[in-house]
Amino acid sequence: MTGSTADNNPQLRETDFYTSHEALLLGYEEALTRNDSTSGKWYATSGHMIWIGDRTRQADHAHVEYCRGIENPIGLKCGPSLQTDDLLNLIDKLNPANEAGRLTLIARFGNDKVAEHLPRLIRAVKREGKKVVWSCDPMHGNTITLNSYKTRPFERVLGEVEAFFAIHKAEGTHAGGIHVEMTGKDVTECTGGARAISASDLSDRYHTHCDPRLNANQALELSFLVAELLKQNRGEVEHRQAVNQ
Repeated sequence: MTGSTADNNPQLRETDFYTSHEALLLGYEEALTRNDSTSGKWYATSGHMIWIGDRTRQADHAHVEYCRGIENPIGLKCGPSLQTDDLLNLIDKLNPANEAGRLTLIARFGNDKVAEHLPRLIRAVKREGKKVVWSCDPMHGNTITLNSYKTRPFERVLGEVEAFFAIHKAEGTHAGGIHVEMTGKDVTECTGGARAISASDLSDRYHTHCDPRLNANQALELSFLVAELLKQNRGEVEHRQAVNQ
């Protein structure tokens, strides 16, 4: 009996690959917007999912107007300045049919602010019965400057992810995902991690032209943390189900 190989199991050579980015440059997005002739609906073909940034989420501005007119899944960055009423207004504009899977709320508060701001937004969304996916961006709210380099302390990134999961557990809601910037290369752009990259190490292999990324080791460390959090949550759900039977 032969084993499963790429020759006799072509699925091993295939994968589903999806792309996502911020819809920041509207001229670029509009040039790649297409109308589906069979349904009459409009789609952004620059990516499968696009999101609105924390600085461009004004309800009466062009980025929201563009995104509410396309059928793609949409993301919305939620930072510390976002008020509860403004979030509910944006949800109504971007997902008026309250369609499950249409809108992802991407929390990016920072390790020192997530406990203050995330619970109030979760409670408002839950109270109004809005169907959203909650995701965590632990990168953008934890950006600092050290030795003239833009960086992100790994411990703060971990801290925000842990707080994100803990808050959803306490509120009885679901932590739906994380959004990180990373590379498989051995860069020195974010401090900390198992190899304890210091401020003086940043100049060694600082290769990014934009935002600092987790390197391969830091990304794996974060992945193991998330896997452990998911395992713990799954175990607790299974325990509650067994008790209720």
